[in-house]
Amino acid sequence: MRRSAWFCLLGGSSQDVLSNEHATRQSAFASPPLDSNLHSLSRQLIELRIEHADLDATIDRLAEGSPQDELLLRRLKKRRLALRDQIARLENVLDPREPA
Repeated sequence: MRRSAWFCLLGGSSQDVLSNEHATRQSAFASPPLDSNLHSLSRQLIELRIEHADLDATIDRLAEGSPQDELLLRRLKKRRLALRDQIARLENVLDPREPA
């Protein structure tokens, strides 16, 4: 699920929080592209880390609010774990711990 897909899961003020965080992160990366190949593993790793950080912040904010949507929180946490697993796999491919 891409970032835009989980944005759709949220409504109301949570959407505003996500949009502001996303805009802030995008402006921080407005400098020249980090990698000319849009599909490189290092580029994918960066994008996954950004998405994971966004989800982390979103989960924290939603958990602070009093009317909690437990199902939404569980889905977001599950997505965050899946992203963490993807990040670990990519890190292992890019920098294997065992000699080849």
